[in-house]
Amino acid sequence: MMFDIFLSICQTEVDGYLPTEKVMFDNFFDQVRLADELGYGTAWVAETHLSCEIQKHGPEPVIPHFVGEIGLNTDILQLAHVIFAQTRNINVGSAVRNIFCNGGPIAHAEAVRTFLTLHGQKPGEKRQLNIGFASGRFDFSNRPYGIKPRNAVEKAAWPVVKGKALLEATEIFLRLLKGEKISRADVAQHELTRADFRTDADWEKVPGSFSGAQGSIPLAPFWDFEKVGVIPFDAPLDLLKLTIGSHDEKAQRLANSILPVGVFNLSITPPAVIEATHARMAKEYNPAGGPWRRDMMPRTAMVFLEDTTAKAKAAAEKAWVTYWKAMEGTLDQKKVDQAVENTLAGSPDDLAAAIKAKYHPEDRLMLWFDFNTHDNAAIKRSMSTFMKDVAPQLQRVSAGGGPA
Repeated sequence: MMFDIFLSICQTEVDGYLPTEKVMFDNFFDQVRLADELGYGTAWVAETHLSCEIQKHGPEPVIPHFVGEIGLNTDILQLAHVIFAQTRNINVGSAVRNIFCNGGPIAHAEAVRTFLTLHGQKPGEKRQLNIGFASGRFDFSNRPYGIKPRNAVEKAAWPVVKGKALLEATEIFLRLLKGEKISRADVAQHELTRADFRTDADWEKVPGSFSGAQGSIPLAPFWDFEKVGVIPFDAPLDLLKLTIGSHDEKAQRLANSILPVGVFNLSITPPAVIEATHARMAKEYNPAGGPWRRDMMPRTAMVFLEDTTAKAKAAAEKAWVTYWKAMEGTLDQKKVDQAVENTLAGSPDDLAAAIKAKYHPEDRLMLWFDFNTHDNAAIKRSMSTFMKDVAPQLQRVSAGGGPA
């Protein structure tokens, strides 16, 4: 089993305290340096774009009850340079990079190749950047960049259209990242069909839809461009790993038809879905990356470590109550109870037992210690306790950088 760390840099109000941006970043780098010393394999960092505080005052607030910013990292590439400069062994990952905004997939492909070129300037550098990529959590981050419904058809079918846009962006991003020279004419065209919708009713809401399963509605491309090639051409791709943040089987399959690409999975994903994904990826993972391994699907796991399970469960419930109130403005105790049940909360011994029961011994966990807390000392204490008292109880694997 492999242990990574997930860091949210979430600047939200907790118990009336809202840290400054400087404090947030000071704490973040303090935790990353410790994670490196403790032997965590990869520091995965959440990514957010455009202010949630400003957006909630607009006509369509997404999280009107949330105080602060969901996250402060807007560019993993800039952040990774600083992380690598302050650490010795830990890898860096984006969880996840939005390839819709900030110029779209062409700009992101060029930015990543530029990062790799600069990162590889250091003699003997072997630490990798894992670009987790997807379409972004909130649509308001994409709309200023033109990724929004362009007509009545797309408005009626937007969730499906957004998924098609991810297929388009994924193909462009990965092919250019790979080093291909392509134009819009080289990229697959997409369309809407009944099979893309969950129900007949959803399909029939779309203007121009056909009765039954026959017929399709073509979609105009979101990115129209002449033949391009992104530079630098000699970027060291061996310093790059890729992970797609989508449960769409088509997106996972498309990505791996171009380059080896892993898959993100949340801790709350049903076990049957997780195992089905592993079985499918064992067949569809790009052979250039070798055989599929379970650690290629990192899984988030929120951690609350205390000397007793009762204390840990209480801390987890308090955090989840605060979170749901901030996200939805109301409190659903059933939702809180379910979230706490999916959280790793307990004493070191209980946590080790829970991990053995819940996860496969070859899984990779992204341990989330900073959920809804700004207590830097407590976060670091939990990080240390996990590696000192929990990790040794679990099977050790040499690959992946660090004890597990």
